[in-house]
Amino acid sequence: MAEIKPPTPEQLASPSYRIAALDQDFILSDAQRGLRFMLEYEKAEQALRAWGVHSTVVVFGSARFQDGASGRAGRWYEAARTFGRIASERGGALITDRGARQNVIATGGGPGLMEAANRGAMDAGAPSIGFNIVLPHEQAPNPYTTPSLTFRFHYFAMRKMHLAMRANALVVFPGGFGTLDELFEILTLRQTHKAPLVPVVLFDEAYWREIINFEALVAHGAIAPEDVALLRFVETPEAAWESLLAQGLGAAHPVSDLPILSDPGSLP
Repeated sequence: MAEIKPPTPEQLASPSYRIAALDQDFILSDAQRGLRFMLEYEKAEQALRAWGVHSTVVVFGSARFQDGASGRAGRWYEAARTFGRIASERGGALITDRGARQNVIATGGGPGLMEAANRGAMDAGAPSIGFNIVLPHEQAPNPYTTPSLTFRFHYFAMRKMHLAMRANALVVFPGGFGTLDELFEILTLRQTHKAPLVPVVLFDEAYWREIINFEALVAHGAIAPEDVALLRFVETPEAAWESLLAQGLGAAHPVSDLPILSDPGSLP
């Protein structure tokens, strides 16, 4: 009987011999960028479906305005926390019979005003979502997002897609470049009818009027007069909730017929 020759060490060590799904050099190569996009989409999508998250209320705001800050920043933090609690108590996030959860608080997952909104959801005993992003100076998730709904993305584009695709409403607290980026992303989707006409509320009109001259955009012909009506201003958490209701919060959402894959209560 002929002797069976063993494989060579060079064969076993060759990258071509690695299982594709376990080969980081292959998965992280430029040629597999599309695959990584798909994985970032699908991982979060499956977790959200498992929890029955049918729609969200997305809250944006600066990471720099912390709990205990003095003056307006402190007021913004407390308002974002109160709004997170109100929306969670009244919006349908507390469903426990494995039905579809509505208006679950979703943020960028970081500190500051995002933390405050997630904290308010926790105050209500409701789940909330954190869509974190990998940054050069690592962003750690705030401690108030539900662990199995705490995500981390490499691609801003995929993070934005998940922030937008279930959004039933957008509430924007004062913030900087990141907050403005997300605000205008949603406004552009609404203006171009690439997304449902979800309510958009800006908290603290004086702040927003100071940093953005919306009327000047109209005067220069950069936007239509009716585009300004895509957003409203509020001064209190209660007024924010009432404004969302007045603008039709709770209407049918395009992400429909979501199957409940497992009992959220059993998830780690």
